[in-house]
Amino acid sequence: MASALTLPAPLKKAFSVFPLKTHPPVAFSVRFPLVKPTLWIAPPRTPSVGHVSLLSTDVECLEWQAYIALRGLTDIAVRWDIPPEGALKGRLPTLHVPGTVADGNLLAAEDIRGWVDNQFTTGVDTADGYKDEHSRDESHAWVSLLEGVVHAALILSVSAPSPFDTLIHLSENKRRPIEAILSPPPAPLTGFSSFLPTFGANISLSALHPQYTEAINAVSERLGGDTWFLGSANPTALDALLFAYLHFARYANLVAWERRVRTKVEAAFCAAPRH
Repeated sequence: MASALTLPAPLKKAFSVFPLKTHPPVAFSVRFPLVKPTLWIAPPRTPSVGHVSLLSTDVECLEWQAYIALRGLTDIAVRWDIPPEGALKGRLPTLHVPGTVADGNLLAAEDIRGWVDNQFTTGVDTADGYKDEHSRDESHAWVSLLEGVVHAALILSVSAPSPFDTLIHLSENKRRPIEAILSPPPAPLTGFSSFLPTFGANISLSALHPQYTEAINAVSERLGGDTWFLGSANPTALDALLFAYLHFARYANLVAWERRVRTKVEAAFCAAPRH
């Protein structure tokens, strides 16, 4: 059935002056061609004389670097020229892998483990690589300890940025607020009787230091002389997380363990090509 609506003659004449045309897609060159899986990370430390580190200064990025390396993958490229705003969900790391489209596929941090595990036909066992289910259950407590007190202490060990710094350094990787890390959460900076809305956390590094020392002592004692944490035969996700924190906190027998694992992690990565 033909439509009863027609364009007025003046409007039809105006449209005829600007006909709709289609054009073929414009080809563009990729500035940094993807030649191998590439992990986008927060920048490493400033290179020292004779040594260029490829390990990120961000704990979460370093954890995924360690997981990739300890699972046995090698020749993984890293790049740190992309700010968090350019990463998936506004957070680093992001993994860029060859895929079905010409310029590859991007994976957010929570999808990296699945991609890594899919590179192996055997995968992991029902105990997630731990020697038994009891060790797997125990690992949850250690994860909570590391991501709680130890993580909070590392945040407090870095001087808090001023509001002005926060405005001008928008590219920093977003961090969870310290009140969301500690349990129970510390009191807010402003009192409940203040005319200002509650914000921030009223806690100092000196106040947290006894808990941090106790946590590191517990980790050191539990590790003992084992090759991998909780006596696992092979590295687990907990070892990757533990390395990420111990890389910034050196302590007793943990120094040798961190140095050994660091050698494995550094060997798995190379700088992304720039051509």
